[in-house]
Amino acid sequence: MIRRAYRGAGNSLAFAAAVRKSWWTGEWDGGEFETQARAETRVKEESLEASITLPASAGGKSGNVELSVVMPCLNEAETLESCIRKAIGFLREHGVRGEVVVGDNGSTDGSREIATRAGARVVNVPVRGYGAAIFHATLQARGRYIVVGDADGSYDFMALQPFLEKMRQGYELVMGNRFLGGIRPGAMPWKNRYIGNPILSRIGRLFFHCSARDFHCGLRGFSAEAFRRMDLQTTGMEFASEMVVRATLLNMRIAEVPATLDPDGRSRPPHLRPWRDGWRHLRFLLLFSPRWLFLIPGLLLMFLGSVGVAILWPGDVTIGSIHLGVHTMLYAAMTTAAGYQAVTFSIFTKVFAICEGLLPEDPRLTRLFRHITLESGLAVGFVLMILSAAGTLYAVSYWSDRSFGPLDASKMLRLVIPAAFMFLLGCQTVLNSLFLSVLGLRVRRVNEVSR
Repeated sequence: MIRRAYRGAGNSLAFAAAVRKSWWTGEWDGGEFETQARAETRVKEESLEASITLPASAGGKSGNVELSVVMPCLNEAETLESCIRKAIGFLREHGVRGEVVVGDNGSTDGSREIATRAGARVVNVPVRGYGAAIFHATLQARGRYIVVGDADGSYDFMALQPFLEKMRQGYELVMGNRFLGGIRPGAMPWKNRYIGNPILSRIGRLFFHCSARDFHCGLRGFSAEAFRRMDLQTTGMEFASEMVVRATLLNMRIAEVPATLDPDGRSRPPHLRPWRDGWRHLRFLLLFSPRWLFLIPGLLLMFLGSVGVAILWPGDVTIGSIHLGVHTMLYAAMTTAAGYQAVTFSIFTKVFAICEGLLPEDPRLTRLFRHITLESGLAVGFVLMILSAAGTLYAVSYWSDRSFGPLDASKMLRLVIPAAFMFLLGCQTVLNSLFLSVLGLRVRRVNEVSR
């Protein structure tokens, strides 16, 4: 498999070693429980009975912990303790062996100390970003299943049973859906509720044929194995979209359960910036879908441009009061060339994304490289350039017949534009074939290693 995870695994181990001293661990010892952190603190027994964690010697493995509740945190002192105690309360009430892990993103309001006192395990995350906090905290989670939820009080951590039941049934990603569960008054700005979330979720469903209808719900669950396979890369708010997209591309089993969104309990503004983060989500969806970013627009441009050239080559066309002549034909040829370049870019992007582990491998590319080789590409390119040379010679001959004097611009351009256009396409085809061959060598080499 083409994966950046090999490199990411090394970084994760280095990160784990760097933050290990900041962990706190504990063991249930007949009613006695001690934690080791920067300062010795004693945790209430009712929290410990529910939030059962493994000792540090477990090395971060899942062991017999079934559920890890992960909370990203950046200055959430007002609401963090309540969220942790609700999560622990859920574990106790349902008899689930689990833990609460807080991924702290550099809080300065005492959130780390609050989390430790409340019975959570704190993972210090030096890399800023919503996605980074979740990613590194999940790396250190020990549960077979993970539920991620915002620590701002907007989600009810006592209502995690539907997520856990779906994961026990074999679903690898379980998404909360706030539009099914209900959005309390004041819990979501109108532009997020009626514009941002619905539009971005529909775009994601269109691009990737995903069943999830709320891409950005902050409450979601997934298995530890699914998390490893997804190999998530982004660090910001777009992390939420990446998780859904990667799970879909990997053909994981995805389910949705209702999730209720309450107004958050913070007195400060939220970290979310609707327009900036909305653009980051849209940008991610486009970059992860070369088909919609390059291929479909490119094919459309090629079709429209080719039709324009074909119609205007014999002569001018008049539609009502609009006269289309050779100048329109020139722009149509340029449109076709731009579309051709966009189509080839879609192939380049797809291959690069697979090599970098951003997209899963596509058997269609292997078949493509079997039929479209460097030699065939060079042959097509040179044929186009030969046709261009023939058209150019014909144009020069036409000019010679008139003693190299003044010419009818409209007639002459109808000879020159196709010749110049074929020369441009020929050069593009040759250069693109060479570049694609280089990428093809990389794909074949990685495929051989993965086998």
